[in-house]
Amino acid sequence: MSDFHEVRFPLDVARGARGGPERLTQVVALASGREIRNSRWAHSRRRYDAGVGVRTLDALAGIIAFFEERRGRLYGFRWRDQLDWKSCAPSLQPSASDQTIGVGDGATANFLLAKDYGTGTATYRRTIHKPWPGSVLVAVDGVLQAQPAQVSCDTATGRVTFASGHVPAPGASVTAGFAFDVPVRFDTDMIEVDLSAFEAGEIPRIPVVEIII
Repeated sequence: MSDFHEVRFPLDVARGARGGPERLTQVVALASGREIRNSRWAHSRRRYDAGVGVRTLDALAGIIAFFEERRGRLYGFRWRDQLDWKSCAPSLQPSASDQTIGVGDGATANFLLAKDYGTGTATYRRTIHKPWPGSVLVAVDGVLQAQPAQVSCDTATGRVTFASGHVPAPGASVTAGFAFDVPVRFDTDMIEVDLSAFEAGEIPRIPVVEIII
């Protein structure tokens, strides 16, 4: 997408940021006291406040430069969510068996990276569009696939493509492991900083919101 820059927000600031997933649920109370609940969004959307992670004037100046380069809300960018940026648990290293991304049919060569949340019947599947370059591992029935000879991954879209002659056979389990970023944009066109207040410990508000691709 032309309105997205494949650059990552400074990690030193993102590590101290605050935020997480958001959903939109409509709740209607009936006369009986019962509720009808309806999810207005098919997918969650993550919001963060980057200002919480700014600790020094140099870091603040770096964020202002990053904001200016993105032209405020105009261009999207990559964001590392320190709690959720791997196909596995935060304390582990990604492996090719972490997430099932599809089942072969002998003809389909393209699969999208995805991450499942939960283990029951209500498991939520999140499509991963921004894997980190060099982090993607792909296996077919547990056998690691060589890159790029057998398989490749577009790190701008999260699309995994098998080379001719290596398309997964019918019934074969296609799995993947990866590190990933969240596609986001600034949720403001203005960053207001009172320098004297900042030096006194006041934190500027720098909202960031996930882009649904």
